[in-house]
Amino acid sequence: MKPFTQQVIAIIKNIPEGGVMTYGQIAALAGSSRGARQVVRILHSMSASYGLPWHRVVNAKGEIAITDDESRFKQILYLTSENISVDDQGRIDLAKYQYWPVSN
Repeated sequence: MKPFTQQVIAIIKNIPEGGVMTYGQIAALAGSSRGARQVVRILHSMSASYGLPWHRVVNAKGEIAITDDESRFKQILYLTSENISVDDQGRIDLAKYQYWPVSN
């Protein structure tokens, strides 16, 4: 597994309940500021096998990017169960809910 992929997995695993991160934010923290689409692919292909909290990842506007109705509904359900407010358009207030890991 490539180091970028390992970093992405580690970052996503550490998003705490009640917080969200963006695809681009994760990519930048993992070392590739232009790797947001790679984060999408990693989430899509590895969420189940690595137990990733995929529902805590949103786009740069704080929007749920999933278009499939069932998966979109699941993401909203999971987020609201963690007390994250999602509006009728599937948006999350990043100023309130975005998680920023503390760097060492």
